[in-house]
Amino acid sequence: MQSSSKTLSMALIACAIVQASAQRPPSQSGYRPSTTSSKNEVSIRISGSYRTIFANGIPDHTPGQFPNLGNPHSITPQRHSFRVTAQPKVASRTTPLSMGMSFGVALNGVPFDPGAAEFWRGSRDWQYEAKDGAINLGLDEHNAHVQPTGAYHYHAMPMGLARARYKEDSMVMVGYAADGFPIYARFGFKDANDAKSGTKRVQSSFQLKQGNRPGGPGGKYDGTYVQDWRFVKGSGDLDECNGRFGVTPEYPKGIYHYYITDSFPYIPRQFRGTPNSSFQKRGGPGRGGPGRGGPPGRGGKRPPPRGGPRPF
Repeated sequence: MQSSSKTLSMALIACAIVQASAQRPPSQSGYRPSTTSSKNEVSIRISGSYRTIFANGIPDHTPGQFPNLGNPHSITPQRHSFRVTAQPKVASRTTPLSMGMSFGVALNGVPFDPGAAEFWRGSRDWQYEAKDGAINLGLDEHNAHVQPTGAYHYHAMPMGLARARYKEDSMVMVGYAADGFPIYARFGFKDANDAKSGTKRVQSSFQLKQGNRPGGPGGKYDGTYVQDWRFVKGSGDLDECNGRFGVTPEYPKGIYHYYITDSFPYIPRQFRGTPNSSFQKRGGPGRGGPGRGGPPGRGGKRPPPRGGPRPF
């Protein structure tokens, strides 16, 4: 009798857990939110000639569910401390983004980190593209996932962040690059030097290479690898750093600024200025998850909401 009662009690508890999980509301994309209880904390201030950013790395929007099938890590509070010049200058040459450095930091304190530490058969000559690659990195609807350290970070358009800051017919500033220049999401003025010219979706100037890969994984250039892309000057609105000079709402006199775009490179992969060493990753680059052999991390395309697609 006692054994039967114990079995019944365990069954009722299991049923309650399942029901609680089912009742938790999914996000707009269908992902269930992460269960982290920590709140967003970020401080951005200017001290002397530098802008300092302190943050715990918890986003100010609801993240996707972590761990998940493509990413086995849980979001945990961090102790991010970044410093950028408050008066950025264009350098004499561009600086490629290395795997050991974040490109920048969002206004909510979450790092921008486009590269994935995933390579074809370990070859550094063929790096999987995190956003469009043929591996499942467990990216959520905000194009973010979690490093083994528990650090949540963006690999492409930070949807929740941009959505919250969007204003019709205006640009959306979302963060600062490691060299101090501002970062904007998706929209720029039609005339880069005229704030009254209206906005448009700016286009990167990277194009897929034609033909087949000469070695390595072989096959057609299709965006699976970072090396599938090449910069074609004048084919889009932006330079090889995915940026341009022009006026912005925050800098009406004009400034060089970067864009996060809807196509490669998504988040820029080169610096126009000089990046600050505070963006070097502690312990080197981390892998977001196992990922190999799974479906693309995009989670599939979903139909636009009623009334047409949202700006973000």
